[in-house]
Amino acid sequence: MKKNIQGLDQYEGAAGGWGAVKACASHVLTQKSPLRDTIALFKMNQDKGFDCPGCAWPDPEHRSPMELCENGVKAVSWETTSKKASPAFFARHTVKTLWEMSDYELENNGRLTHPMKYDIITDTYEPVAWEQAFAEIGDIMRGLAPEQVEFYTSGRTSNEAAFLYQLYAREYGSNNFPDCSNMCHSPTGTGLGSSIGIGKGTVELSDFDAADLVICVGHNPGTNHPRMLATLREVALRGGKIVSVNPLRERGLERFSFPQSAKEMLTGGHTELSGEYFQIRIGGDAWFFRGVMKALLELNTRRVERQQPAVIDNDFIASQTAGFNALKEDLLRLKWTDIERGAGLDRQAINAFAEMYARHERVIISYGLGITQHRNGTQNVQQLINLLLMRGNMGRKGAGICPLRGHSNVQGDRSVGINEAPDEAFNLRLEQHFGITVPRAHGRASVESIKAIERGESRALICMGGNLAVAMPEPQRIFPAMQKLDLQVHVATKLNRSHLLVCKNSWILPTLGRSEQDVQLSGIQSVTVEDSMSMVHASTGGLKPASRWLKSEPAIVAGLARATLPNSPVNWEALVSDYRLIRDAIEAVIPAFYDYNQRIAAPGGFRLDNPASRGEYRTASGKATFHVCTTEAISEDSLVNGELILATIRSHDQYNTTIYGMDDRYRGVTGRRDVIFLSQQEASQRQLEQGDRVDITALDDKGHACPGRVLRRQTVHIVSMATKSIAAYLPEANVLLSLDAVDEESLTPAYKSVPVSVSKSME
Repeated sequence: MKKNIQGLDQYEGAAGGWGAVKACASHVLTQKSPLRDTIALFKMNQDKGFDCPGCAWPDPEHRSPMELCENGVKAVSWETTSKKASPAFFARHTVKTLWEMSDYELENNGRLTHPMKYDIITDTYEPVAWEQAFAEIGDIMRGLAPEQVEFYTSGRTSNEAAFLYQLYAREYGSNNFPDCSNMCHSPTGTGLGSSIGIGKGTVELSDFDAADLVICVGHNPGTNHPRMLATLREVALRGGKIVSVNPLRERGLERFSFPQSAKEMLTGGHTELSGEYFQIRIGGDAWFFRGVMKALLELNTRRVERQQPAVIDNDFIASQTAGFNALKEDLLRLKWTDIERGAGLDRQAINAFAEMYARHERVIISYGLGITQHRNGTQNVQQLINLLLMRGNMGRKGAGICPLRGHSNVQGDRSVGINEAPDEAFNLRLEQHFGITVPRAHGRASVESIKAIERGESRALICMGGNLAVAMPEPQRIFPAMQKLDLQVHVATKLNRSHLLVCKNSWILPTLGRSEQDVQLSGIQSVTVEDSMSMVHASTGGLKPASRWLKSEPAIVAGLARATLPNSPVNWEALVSDYRLIRDAIEAVIPAFYDYNQRIAAPGGFRLDNPASRGEYRTASGKATFHVCTTEAISEDSLVNGELILATIRSHDQYNTTIYGMDDRYRGVTGRRDVIFLSQQEASQRQLEQGDRVDITALDDKGHACPGRVLRRQTVHIVSMATKSIAAYLPEANVLLSLDAVDEESLTPAYKSVPVSVSKSME
């Protein structure tokens, strides 16, 4: 019998419903700006409105009057708050006292209102004039070598700002572009690029209307992309099948009460989503899908022997793919005992999944960070493509791959040039259009940038948004390294912990929020963003800015560039005066954005060309490519003596490192974050009960304890979860991660395959 522990319970309801409505109202009220919030919510995700700063789920063709979700409301009210972190606030708080605040408290102090510079004498941030800030930063930048500077980009950055940012960095001479995609979906770009010739998903929103089966893998739509729930609901209501593959049972994958459905809200009803749920162990994805493919081969053999229709699409494989024979040989060599141990499920369950897949003609696989944030993240992605290719579920309506991006424009930033290794055609067009010379040396991604800072090779960091130091693994290594820099510049809307890692010269430059009016010389400006399905559309803020001292991201980039590069041939002032000129430049440098300004004028914008969607694969062979999996998520050597595999996860009141509140409603957690999630079986084996306090210690590749990577006094919450698995919240659990444990092909950190041991805390 479970103990009654404060803040821990079992949530019995559906996702959404009145609980979501209540949470929205509560959050709006706590930000003390209900009128401003209400105005913003009616403009969010609407034609001629602004794009939600939350997830990158696409907008439907026919939009409701309020095209939003619970976490979108949280994101907007967090931005439109009346609370202000003004110069008076900073005068009252030293950096030392600010450091004692929680991450939630830091951001909840409100919007940044003035450019601020750190003063080491007073240990406070003090207001500074914009031109003085630009001049001083530019002077320091000119004293550094280009390879000593890191240019970080958050996925909230618009296409226009990101393009100017990469132009600034490249004219300066650097290809060092750590960005948030390096921490999440780089395995998607690498894996899909090698398999189908484009590093993006192939489906459109309308494909969900035609799919017979939607397979959800390694994601939690109820929290991380709630608007997807409405799409899944439509699939279920028309008789399509949804199945989930995930170690932890998530309510948003099981059932949903649509807040905009009068019937469900008035009757307390809901729509069942996943008909079946396969709880593989954390890190068991590649084993599971290899097992499914092996089962398909065996099923196909039986069908052929009985003169029944084949389940393998041999015609598609022969005409449109390469590498199938090598994959087939690998699958036939695999032993079922190894597959079962690796996946954490028995052969019967894997066979059942394969038979279900074989019964459906048009299949979409959607996936999230539960696939990518592993040491074999790229190969995980490739196995999903392998499975789709085996039955021809690529290049046709109602079928394909659907990676679920997090930040609203992380995909767009990469499309317009935030890339540490651009191709030569891009370089040449950039040089020709602007009359500059750009570097050819391969730049650094996030982990490489952090290590260069740690070694002292990098001396400066400029951040377009984000909370880099907190988001990355091993803050116990990163925090002191950041404080040794010569220069840090943070472009932000709110205060966060990375801003407090002050160094020799530190600035915070406040920027407009997505919901706010951006007025330049030519009038009100629109920016553009790209969603998870390659749709590019305009976003136009309408609210009065939180402070008259705020500048837009493009204006801040231009100010930095003018101060750093006084002899630049780029007309930065003209570009910022009218963002249509920035889009003209993007069009000139990146042909995929042809007729850019004309096409974003249409409601809903336009879709970037996606050859794989129509069965055209721009790989070396010209065909979709099967890839054999050669690595595991973690070494089996670290799974001896009953150790567990840990995944870091978000709470429901959280967006990446932004903490909106202290609840995780769908998992039954209220008012706390000191929680680890464990199955009853694993708890019993360790003589643990609900509410017990435990310490979590990371293990190295040989199963040895890492004393410097420990998370102490966490509270056990027993939930429905796979064996050999444990989960804890980020960023708190990032102390357990390792900067050296990454996907070798994309360098994305292994946030979700960390071998750990669990022991009772000493009282």
